[in-house]
Amino acid sequence: MKQKQSIKKAETNWFYSETVKEHFFNPRNICKTEKELAEFKKEANGYGITGSPVCGDQMEFLIKVDLATDRIKECRWRTFGCASALASTSVLSEMITEKGGMKISEAVKLTPQDIIKRLHGLPAIKVHCSVLGDQALRAAIKDYLKRQGKESQ
Repeated sequence: MKQKQSIKKAETNWFYSETVKEHFFNPRNICKTEKELAEFKKEANGYGITGSPVCGDQMEFLIKVDLATDRIKECRWRTFGCASALASTSVLSEMITEKGGMKISEAVKLTPQDIIKRLHGLPAIKVHCSVLGDQALRAAIKDYLKRQGKESQ
């Protein structure tokens, strides 16, 4: 009986929104294996990698951009991180690819606060995790612009 009570108590101590929970358990656009990452990397036209010395997480982010419209059509990512890093990047990947894809000029303006808002909040101690995906996306966009000869944009 005591074990059931402690399990029940643990279930009610989830400090994240249902959106965070959903994206943590069912991340979107994630590369689950080295092979998936390598295959998408061949097709991507933007690649970024970043890490956080605060928590030791590392993030890789890849984008495919429609060159005619400058819209992000697809993205994939991989992280070694916590629930907040996974959920933040998963929701970010949806934000930039939904509705036909976000223009590069719009995607570069996204902030960690935009991601947190879409997640319906994060615990204050985990806000830094939302920055990982944001920084990795910015690195991928910078790489894309460099490859296209548009570095000054």
